[in-house]
Amino acid sequence: MAKKAKTKSSKAPAVEKKLVDEASSAKKSIHKGVGEKRAAEKEFEALPVDRFINRELSWLEFNQRVLEQAANESLPILERAKFLAITSSNLDEFMMVRVGGLRLQKQQNKSVVDPVGLTVTQQLHWIAKKAHSIVKRQYRLLREDVQPQLSDFGIRHVDLSQCSENIADAAEARFHTDIVNVLSPQSVAIDWSFPLLQGLGLQVCVRMVAGGTGNLVPEHLRAGQKADETDAADDEWDYAVIPLGKSISRVVPLPGDLDGSESAHNYVLLEDLVMHHAKEFFPGRDVVECVPFRLTRNADIQLREDEAADLLGGMEEVLEGRRYSGAVRLEYSATASPEMIAFLREALSLGDDDLFPIDGPLDLTYLFALHGLDGFEALRDPNWPAVPNPRIDAAEPMFSTIAAGDLLLVHPYERFDSVVRLIEEAAVDPDVLAIKQVLYRTSKKSPIVAALERAAENGKYVSAIVELKARFDEARNIEWAREMERAGVQVIYGVRGLKTHAKVCIIVRREPQGIVRYVHFGTGNYNEVTANLYSDVSLFTCDDVLGADASAFFNAVTGASQPRQLRELSSAPTTLRNRVMELIEGETERARQGQKGEIIAKLNALADPKVIDALYRASQAGVRIRLNIRGVCCLKPGVEGLSETIEVYSIVDRFLEHARVLYFRHGGDEQVLISSADWMPRNLDRRIELLIPVNDPTCRERLLETLKTYFRDNTHCWKMQQDGSYKKRSVSGKVERVRSQRVLYDEITKAFREAEMNRRTTFETHQAQDS
Repeated sequence: MAKKAKTKSSKAPAVEKKLVDEASSAKKSIHKGVGEKRAAEKEFEALPVDRFINRELSWLEFNQRVLEQAANESLPILERAKFLAITSSNLDEFMMVRVGGLRLQKQQNKSVVDPVGLTVTQQLHWIAKKAHSIVKRQYRLLREDVQPQLSDFGIRHVDLSQCSENIADAAEARFHTDIVNVLSPQSVAIDWSFPLLQGLGLQVCVRMVAGGTGNLVPEHLRAGQKADETDAADDEWDYAVIPLGKSISRVVPLPGDLDGSESAHNYVLLEDLVMHHAKEFFPGRDVVECVPFRLTRNADIQLREDEAADLLGGMEEVLEGRRYSGAVRLEYSATASPEMIAFLREALSLGDDDLFPIDGPLDLTYLFALHGLDGFEALRDPNWPAVPNPRIDAAEPMFSTIAAGDLLLVHPYERFDSVVRLIEEAAVDPDVLAIKQVLYRTSKKSPIVAALERAAENGKYVSAIVELKARFDEARNIEWAREMERAGVQVIYGVRGLKTHAKVCIIVRREPQGIVRYVHFGTGNYNEVTANLYSDVSLFTCDDVLGADASAFFNAVTGASQPRQLRELSSAPTTLRNRVMELIEGETERARQGQKGEIIAKLNALADPKVIDALYRASQAGVRIRLNIRGVCCLKPGVEGLSETIEVYSIVDRFLEHARVLYFRHGGDEQVLISSADWMPRNLDRRIELLIPVNDPTCRERLLETLKTYFRDNTHCWKMQQDGSYKKRSVSGKVERVRSQRVLYDEITKAFREAEMNRRTTFETHQAQDS
């Protein structure tokens, strides 16, 4: 222990000196023109080394907050079931990407440490511990709370061993007509080449007595207990795997007569039906045990663009590579015998931390299907239909509306179809000359892609940057890219070594006064499906400077050239980081001079060490900082001498908070900006992103009020603690309960209704046309 302590202390001065040097350098460059002399003269005090929170553990804390929505008794029961499904889906992606990435990092350089000082091995250990805790909480909620309540309301998971004869007969009929003829078992053994099993696909592993004599199996083996050495040695078992595939629905409906009620929705899961009738796959064999299991493969396979002559072909190789990547997690039924676990573990080369015994159905995403059942509306949230923005008139072209002044939309409360409509109108407008758009993630049947294709077919000059490296959307984007090319769209596959993540559409139109650029900037993707689920911001403008900047930015990406200096926009990886740092340090310097400094930021994630250190410096200078960070936050708030003026909150509600909105007091000349980028190294340094000022006073004021509404939330808001944990804000007594998403929806729908009423009470006469 003494040797360890000595090693740590010997490195500390070097670390502190490095921090001092970096901070001094940044301070001199960023404060130019804002107290430069004072900044250069004042020696900066080194920040403590233990000032960060591990990114992976912070993400797991976010998923824990989502999981707590499943325990929220104020929510309808199907909404609680949906949150169980969301946490399951979230954890799947985390395991594939983040744990997969750490596994690769461990192979390449296991001695590397994160900003907290944890090695890869330590991170994987703590991740496994926290992930197991989340899974146990998930299934306890399912067994003890959600599933019993669903059953009380008539949505019942049938146990085939205890159901009525009528339901058992119906289940058997479904098995013989829809299942046994589709699925095929495959014999497996450790010393053979184990079959290529689909990542996240459900499988059933079957253990049988070797030899297939058809003799009666001893009862202790049927129960899955370990046999005595005299009964069966390890080499006396045969194994087979039955992949369940995707062609058969996992939720199999059954007759609704458990209690004589025809209104009940009874169902059995596909794996239960297969296991119940497993012997029919193996006639003449003695089936001892059936266990459902699921394998998670590493999805953090990156394209070596320096070795890929053809990006399209290279991405197809990445997709193929994921099918063969190594396993990072094995989920299996907690009823599995030691023999079964040992077989699967050895066959898949997994360690203790990779094994997840599940006390319930594997893969809770099947609950999404239950959430969508017809006839159970009372068990879901009441509908909040999106409304048009009051300024948008269905009888007027979108171009006229935007020409009248900048337009700000807050989704999903206001309809995203206004964005779609703009592009569809542009596709057929004879005065539109060109459309330029970045597509990162789109829907399966994207009307925006269809509009771009129609525009090209109508002779418009259409350019689309399609990001092929958008994780898990690569296959869809490849398909769209090829389809658009066939329609005559100029398709660019992003930039070598970077992901194009900016959200921008530029429409070039010929008008009497000359060429006008109509621009849409967004914080979310051009996906009309997720736009109903994600909270985002859209800004429409035909401002000359923003239009010129947007065109210059787009042409720099498509032309693979150095972008010229932009006047209003900032883009990553060139100027966005510097602009954010300048804005933060500007507030810091004003506070040091005795002025009021204030920063408000709404982001999905905060993990960049340099930005965090800048926020710490601002806090030490007295700047008030309020952060609304949905997910990962590596900053420690409220620490004495470090971050006393920083508060961090997180909203978890029916809509996924996705907008990136920034506010800086700026000496009273308030700056409000929207962005596609979170404050993470990947966004600031390894992606093509945009930071957009909201210059219109009305739009700016509205966005600032929206931003402040989130900090009033005391029902679906969590406050971050110094150690990285979160406590839910609560109210008592006569204190007004504020649900920010409900407040925003009510305000927006009220404004729409008032505008509609004004339209109805205003008489508009038909004017005679000039002859």
